[in-house]
Amino acid sequence: MAKGLPKRSEDFSAWYNELVGKADLAEHSGVKGCMVVKPYGYAIWENMKAILDQKFKETGHQNAYFPIFVPKSLFEAEEKNAEGFAKECAIVTHYRLKNDPDKKGKLMVDPDAKLQEELIVRPTSEAIIWSTYKKWIQSYRDLPLLINQWANVVRWEMRTRLFLRTTEFLWQEGHTAHATKSEALEETEKMMHVYADFAEDYMAMPVIKGLKSESERFAGAEDTYCIEALMQDGKALQAGTSHFLGQNFAKAFDVKFADSEGKQKYVWASSWGVSTRLIGGLIMTHSDDLGLVLPPKLAPIHVAIVPIYKGDEQLAKISEVANKLKADMQAKGIIVKYDDDDKRKPGWKFAEYEMKGVPVRIAIGPRDLENGTVEVARRDTLEKESLQQVDLAIKVEHLLEQIQINLLDRAKAYREEFTNVAATWNEFTELLDGKGGFVQAHWDGTEETEQKIKEETKATIRCIPFDQKEETGSCIYSGKPSKGMALFAKAY
Repeated sequence: MAKGLPKRSEDFSAWYNELVGKADLAEHSGVKGCMVVKPYGYAIWENMKAILDQKFKETGHQNAYFPIFVPKSLFEAEEKNAEGFAKECAIVTHYRLKNDPDKKGKLMVDPDAKLQEELIVRPTSEAIIWSTYKKWIQSYRDLPLLINQWANVVRWEMRTRLFLRTTEFLWQEGHTAHATKSEALEETEKMMHVYADFAEDYMAMPVIKGLKSESERFAGAEDTYCIEALMQDGKALQAGTSHFLGQNFAKAFDVKFADSEGKQKYVWASSWGVSTRLIGGLIMTHSDDLGLVLPPKLAPIHVAIVPIYKGDEQLAKISEVANKLKADMQAKGIIVKYDDDDKRKPGWKFAEYEMKGVPVRIAIGPRDLENGTVEVARRDTLEKESLQQVDLAIKVEHLLEQIQINLLDRAKAYREEFTNVAATWNEFTELLDGKGGFVQAHWDGTEETEQKIKEETKATIRCIPFDQKEETGSCIYSGKPSKGMALFAKAY
């Protein structure tokens, strides 16, 4: 295992990039801007996916799959959505290549194979899904329609960073249709809460729930609900969004239903999604200068057992104990790896599991066999203690619970320390340039002021928090009246 990461405090970006590689999570691919998610990184995504998928099904949703290609005419149907994603679109114009006669082995576009209609590689799926819903929805009996898909999307990014922003990424996107506005709004808010609960309960990543400003909304939405998290470098991360689409897509694609009285009405809609960006958030919320730190509820491996021995005889005795302890822990649902690989020394293994963020490491040596003990190391605090082997599975189970709680408490304490209120423009800029983090400040509600603040400070309105008290004041930038504060931060 390669050792040594840059210090977070000195170069957070370099620290993050190297950690993703050294923890064996992902790497850059041969396609510029795209990533290869390696088995250990994909295992984290699989855990996230399984938990979220269960939550979606518990709230009445079903999975389906829709094409990756969207005919250009369908994509253009909802103008705001098309305009919002136009600069990020990849387009298929031809369906065949042919040999270049002047260059052996080279291929060129066959001009005779031009598509009659160009295809957009989906940056999001509203267009293809709503054109399908027109066929699926005829009556109020067909509603609500609650569909989710797990898929990949393509957004042609100029500046990429593994997990956080890549040209292609994995995600889920929910698309629902309802008979009434109130039902669609309820769905939009419900799914935001599902995301928030997942972030806090499983990722141990505290989030602020709120409403996006008009300029930050999803293209084609009437309102966007979001969860915002704070990373260790003081920057915000939009961790999930849920959009109230109103009747915009229903009208664009003429999706109507006959109500109980036979009257034709447009349906109401929502869409919502999270992506592999969550893995980036997980890394930046908890990890340290020694490597990855993973909350037990999402870790691919909960416990790594490392034998310390000389010779096959000692290894055989240790293995007998280790495999018994492993079986006891597995019976409690704890994922255990017993690493008896003789090609690597214990010190190398310790460093590897530290880098990979395995929550608990157990070492067993000859003296432990004599004393009936093991050495247990916590990844979150780096504390070590000697524990009796008796009832070790119960002790480790409790320890994993403590680690999960500690990571959330630690992240909450960090967010509280780096959330401040600015009453003046000077305070606002000093906080952003110095301490960083979330800054609460009065805003006059205009897009013009919002844009000026962004231009001068690179900070954006992350959301209008739901728990924010409405209070009158003066905008920190324009001095105009304000009804309440917005949450600002520099962001990924």
